[in-house]
Amino acid sequence: ENHDDVEASIYLAGVLIQEMMWQRSAKSLLLAGPPKICEALKAAYSEGGAYEFEIKSMPNVCGTPTEPFQVRIVKPEELPAHKDSPQVCGKDASGCRLAFDLGKSDIKTVAVKDNEVLYSKETEWDVTNPDPDYHYDAIVGALKKAKEVLPKIDAVGGSATGTVSADNEATWCDIFPNVPPDVYKAKVVDIFKRMAKEVAGDVPLKVINDGEVTALAAVQKIGRGNVMGISMGSSEGGGYANADGNLMGWINEMCYMKLDLNPEAPTEPWSKGCHRGLSHMYLGQRGATKLAAKAGVKVPDNCGYPHPDMCTMKHEIHAECLKLIQKAMADPEQEPKVRKIYITIGVYLGYALAQYCEFYDIEHVMILGRVSKGKGGDLMLDTAKSVLKAEFPKLQGIQFHTADDHFKAVGQCIAAAALPTIK
Repeated sequence: ENHDDVEASIYLAGVLIQEMMWQRSAKSLLLAGPPKICEALKAAYSEGGAYEFEIKSMPNVCGTPTEPFQVRIVKPEELPAHKDSPQVCGKDASGCRLAFDLGKSDIKTVAVKDNEVLYSKETEWDVTNPDPDYHYDAIVGALKKAKEVLPKIDAVGGSATGTVSADNEATWCDIFPNVPPDVYKAKVVDIFKRMAKEVAGDVPLKVINDGEVTALAAVQKIGRGNVMGISMGSSEGGGYANADGNLMGWINEMCYMKLDLNPEAPTEPWSKGCHRGLSHMYLGQRGATKLAAKAGVKVPDNCGYPHPDMCTMKHEIHAECLKLIQKAMADPEQEPKVRKIYITIGVYLGYALAQYCEFYDIEHVMILGRVSKGKGGDLMLDTAKSVLKAEFPKLQGIQFHTADDHFKAVGQCIAAAALPTIK
C-alpha cells in the first residue's frame, strides 16, 4: 500500500468490485487486505463516493429497498466461502404458450404451440413513461394479439431487464425508470402476475432476467454448456449457462459493467452521470448510433451524437438511427465508410469478452439482438474473433454462434416460452 502506484490499485479494485456487483448483486461489501486500500474502497462505496450509484441501487436490486448498503473491513478469515445457486430452467415449449421479452425499445411477443412459433411481433413502447398503467396496458395488449392464434393458453413465460424474483416479482427492473418508488411498489412489483392472469388465467408463469434467457436461448440453439449469451439491442443484455446448461443464480446486468477506463469515455443517463465507459454505450445500439454521423451516415441533425436528443433514456431515436446505419451498410457506395462502425463495435466486443473471461468459463458465445443483424453483424463478429486471436491467443478457441435475423430479434422471447413447467 506504500507503492507509488497504489492509487491505480485502488481504482482497479473499485472497478472489479463494481463488475462483480453487477454480475451477482450484493447486499453488503466485506473488504480484507491492506488497511489503506480497504479504507479508500470503503469511502468509494459510501454515500458521496465514486460508487454511490451502486450502493443506492443494490438494495433495490436485492428487493430490500429500506435496508442501507453496508461496507465493513474484516479479517481475511472472516470472509465467507464462495457459493453459487445453479438454477434449472425449462427448455421444452410443448403445449400452447405465450411469451414476452421486455426491452428498452420494444415489447417482443410470441405464441408457441408444441415448440413451433405461430406468431411473433415487436411492438415499440416508451419505457420513460412514468405511468405504470401505460406499461401494463401496452404489454397486455401485445400479449392478447399473440393469444389470438392459439386455441388455449397452457403457460406464460417472459423476460425483462433487471432483477426478477423467484416468485415472478419485478424486484428492480430498469424498463420502468421513471415510475416513482411508492407507485413502483404498489403497481409494478406484481405486474407480471397480474397481466398473466388477465391474459391467460391461472396458468404456470415464469419470468426471468432478459440476459439469462439469452443464455438459455443459446443453450437451446447450440446444445452446449459454458455459454455466454449476449443480446445487442437497446443496450447489452447478457447471461451465462454453466457446463450443465443451467443458470448460476447471478443477475448478469452486463450493461452496467465498465468496459472503457478512459476518463473521457461517454456517460449515459442510467447511472445519472456517476460513471463513464459503461457497456450501455458500447455493446448496444448506442455503440453504433454514437458513431453514425462520424462515419458519414446521413442522419437528421438531432441524431448526431452528442446532441441532447441522443443523451436521454428514450430509445426510439436510436432505433431509427440504427435503421439508417443498416440501410447505409447495404448501399455499396456508403458501405466502405459505414463498415468502420461495425469494425469498431467488433473491437469493443472482443475486448469485452476477454474481460468477461476473468469471471466466466466461456467456451461458446451466442450473439443476438438488432445490432448483430445483416452483414454488418457478421463483420462485427469477425473483428471480435480477430481481436481475441491477436491480443488474447489463449481465448481464440471460443466458438462464436449466431442465428438468422428472425431468431436474433425474438430468440430470447422464444426461449422464454419454454421457461414455465406445465403440470
